Amino acid sequence: MSAVSFEDVGVLYGKRRALEPFTDRVESGEWVGLIGPNGAGKSSLLRAAAGLVTSSGSISVEDVSLATLHNRERAALVAYVPQDPLIPDDMTAFDYVLLGRTPYVSYFGSETAHDRDVVSDVIDRLRLGEFAPRHLGSLSGGERQRVVLARALAQEAPVILLDEPTSALDIGHQQQAMELVTEMRAHSGLTVISAMHDLTLAGTYTDRLVMLDEGAVVSSGAAADVLTAARLSDVFNVSVTVEVDDVDGTVIVVPRRGSSIADPDNTSGR
Repeated sequence: MSAVSFEDVGVLYGKRRALEPFTDRVESGEWVGLIGPNGAGKSSLLRAAAGLVTSSGSISVEDVSLATLHNRERAALVAYVPQDPLIPDDMTAFDYVLLGRTPYVSYFGSETAHDRDVVSDVIDRLRLGEFAPRHLGSLSGGERQRVVLARALAQEAPVILLDEPTSALDIGHQQQAMELVTEMRAHSGLTVISAMHDLTLAGTYTDRLVMLDEGAVVSSGAAADVLTAARLSDVFNVSVTVEVDDVDGTVIVVPRRGSSIADPDNTSGR
């Protein structure tokens, strides 16, 4: 089980409050998408859960407080994929994915046959076999993103944190990345928390959205309830039409050209 509980989690950078006290519970196996404009607090929340910034309040995975754990113990519970991961050009894809096994390797030890088997299985599952011996510098952006996700999956943590996993990808590779995360959830029962800019992708793939603005929660719930034209106008200062697919309920956010931002017209009635 891998439910994640946030209790009054706040983040300060000097005197600037990046995240107001945040309380939520992400259920085991749930995928929650964090949305909001730049500086809304999405990345700060993820970095707090990953132990990369000092935060107030408490974060726990199945009642185990992450603050009480050493880095390796935390890494066995929570895997984190940053916006701009360090990707050494001269390292092979296999060796990079093998870094995901670091929490299970002693300080003066080396990877075991089991660690290599885990990595091989992940690489096969994500259809990366042909890239395994290649240097990362020779891979495309989409290929490297898949390798980064493979490293996180090789960590075998029940919770995965994704900070803008599709920000540098074209639309095709964005969809591929989201489908990979979906496969990871189905295969391993992962709990996923992701910060996302693309609102339609966020509404399509996640189970629930949490919208943040200026460090505070604006709305939380199903995509159709959170992604309203009026709310998006207020938070993002944009004019959009929000449409809901009649077949599968997918919420589609369409920017509108030449419309008044102050009074958006939502032709779908939402």
